[in-house]
This record gives sequence, structure tokens and C-alpha cells, in this order.
Amino acid sequence: MTHSDSGNGLTELYRVHRGELLRFLAARTGDRAEAEDLVQDLWIKVVTGRSGPVDNGRAYLYRMAHNLVLDRARERKRRAARDQNWSEAEHGVLPATGEVADQRQNALEEMGAREDTARLASAIANLPEGAARAFKLHKIEGLSHGEVAARLGISKSGVEKHMAVAMKYLRRALADD
Repeated sequence: MTHSDSGNGLTELYRVHRGELLRFLAARTGDRAEAEDLVQDLWIKVVTGRSGPVDNGRAYLYRMAHNLVLDRARERKRRAARDQNWSEAEHGVLPATGEVADQRQNALEEMGAREDTARLASAIANLPEGAARAFKLHKIEGLSHGEVAARLGISKSGVEKHMAVAMKYLRRALADD
């Protein structure tokens, strides 16, 4: 659908000056591909837009093209600010270089840590019964040897023997892997 383009034939003027407009936009953006995008946006505005009478259609097209460049620059600025805000929230304030190393472990380290944890849990689950009870109360629940002895109804030296058995067993189980 073509309009009378305010009586000045903006559609026809666009077709005549498309190459000029493209060069104008490329000079403003410094990027031929972006200029192509903008000249297409301009075409859509010319074809679908409604405006009042235009005295100088060519100048009007250039003003529209210039406004598209400004809109694109504003959008880039908003996007950069949004990205920076996200990055600062995620990683803290960036160093002067603007680059930050990811503070999280890499995937291989995370997998290794999970495997180590699984091996340790399996080794603890396979401890002899007395050693397992003493180990869990002392190392996991944080009770002292005296408290473990009272809870299990054994001597403090009995707890120490159970702990020695548990530690020896765990070292062997983890070394075998």
C-alpha cells in the first residue's frame, strides 16, 4: 500500500536516493551491515508512516535516517548500561580492563569435587559399625571424644581406637580410587 507520501512522493524519493542514504548511514555508523539494516528500517517507515505535508522530501528522508542512527546509538548505550549493571551485580565492580575472570570453578573442577564427595560418602557408609558411629558423632556432629564416649557408653580410648580405624579405612578407600 503506498500513500501519496504527503503529496511529495517520499516512496519515489527513497528509491531515487537509496544509495545516497545508504552511504550517509554507513558514514554515520561506520558499519555497512548496520547501515543496510537502517536503510531497511527507513524504507518501512516511509511505506507505513503517515505524515503531514513535507516541503523538502529529500531533507525529510535524511532527517528520518539521522533519527534512526540516534535511536540505534541510544539503544546500544542502554544495552551496555544494562549489561554492565548485570555484570557488576554478578561479579562485583569490574577492573579497569573491563574484563573479569569467572569466580566459579570450572566444570571439570566441579565434577571432580562432586566425585570426591561421592567417594567419601560411600567410604563413610561402608565403615565398620563402631567406627562409623564414632566418626559420625565426632566429625559430622562435632562432638568431642569425651562426648562421643559418653553417648556410645565406651571409654575415651575406645573412641580414639574407633576413630583410628575409621581414618585408616577412609584413607585406604580414597587412595584406591
